[in-house]
Amino acid sequence: MRSYLILTMCGLFLIQYFVQLPWLENIVIVMTLAAFAGSASKANPMARWFGISMMAVGIAVELSKGTGLAGIRQGISMNLPLLTLVILVPLLSLPLKLGGYFEAIDTLLRRLKHQPRKLFAGITAVLFILGPILNLGSIRVVDEILKKHSLPPMMLAKSYLVGFSTTMLWSPYYASVALVLYYLHIPITEYMAYGIGLALLFVVMGNILFAFWAGRHLRHNDHPETAAAAEMEEDAAQDSGMYRKKLARLGLIVIGLMGITFLLEFATHWSMLVLVSLLALAFPLLWAVSTRGWSRLAPMLVSFRDHSVPFMNNEIVLFTSAGLLGIALQGTAFGNGLKTVLNGLAHQSFFLFALSVVAFIVVVTFIGVHPMATVTTLVTQMNAHDLGTTNIVLAMLLMLSWSISSTVSPVNPLNLLASRLSGTSGLEAGLRANGLHLLLVTGLGLLIITWIH
Repeated sequence: MRSYLILTMCGLFLIQYFVQLPWLENIVIVMTLAAFAGSASKANPMARWFGISMMAVGIAVELSKGTGLAGIRQGISMNLPLLTLVILVPLLSLPLKLGGYFEAIDTLLRRLKHQPRKLFAGITAVLFILGPILNLGSIRVVDEILKKHSLPPMMLAKSYLVGFSTTMLWSPYYASVALVLYYLHIPITEYMAYGIGLALLFVVMGNILFAFWAGRHLRHNDHPETAAAAEMEEDAAQDSGMYRKKLARLGLIVIGLMGITFLLEFATHWSMLVLVSLLALAFPLLWAVSTRGWSRLAPMLVSFRDHSVPFMNNEIVLFTSAGLLGIALQGTAFGNGLKTVLNGLAHQSFFLFALSVVAFIVVVTFIGVHPMATVTTLVTQMNAHDLGTTNIVLAMLLMLSWSISSTVSPVNPLNLLASRLSGTSGLEAGLRANGLHLLLVTGLGLLIITWIH
């Protein structure tokens, strides 16, 4: 029943975006609050505690400011476009699962498994491409392929975190990029060159560092299959033949989805969050029509409704409450004080300001606060003009902070998943396996951002 409530909320929000009816907006707000209440009891304890606290503080601040129900309603609706995107984006993965593209990835990685450096490059490339569409599910897909090959845990921890963390720097389908660009009012076409350039640079750096690490730590007997078995497997892969075409088609699909998003945003000037949500709804339906695959798609849609949507508890609780708190803090003594501190740091030394923002988000995320809550609080109090910089620079800084903090924090969902699947602890996956990489990308990222500034 809760799934129907959440999906109806998303559908009515998309309708309201175009028709702009006050009574419909009120219905959407009520449904959002109902979804929040239903999800709060099922969210994990940390998300529940922070979500309820942010909601309570946000309501109290709005009432004390005198904005009353109008302010609360504005705050509740603030992150609805982002929440709708996060809920609906997994629909993009359904045609990929049904089209046999994951089997092609399986074939590719199996052929590379005796060449650690090439395998690492293959894993990070797959996560780079699939991360925007499958979210954390992309790591599960790759792990399902690799778990039968007994790869070293540290290699898995490195590849999973290096490959996926870059998604947070560039993908318009991922929450970090979507949220920051939404709040800073930056068209995705203006930001994409910066984000994808930074992400590619970090992937290359991760692969170079792994090459040195592999030379010192990996031996041939880390891969126990015999050469004869490997040759038989590779021959079978070559005989199967179609995997290269499938991989090329997968790349074209991802590029096509991105291109359509950019073109529609340029042509319509609609919110990028709304466009991606509409695309997530349209893509599976168009696939079913063009392939006559309704009978295969229908069970996947039912599974999405019954299994994917009900597990969005943390996202619903955090996104709803963080939007309200971020809006509520504007114009308060705390908000003005935070602005004063940030502006003072930026005018004293922009590099010091940038380093302080990264350090603050990393520390707060490390102790258990989702970076979405921290970034929302900061971005709603930042003004690029007052800081003496541009919105593009602020966007790059906040996304860099989100990526680093999610990788290093042992209680962040990304780190938790990567450490569990690789058989390491959260601290091992974040700091031991990727500490040097994180240190280098932080330093290089801050230098690049300061240079652009």
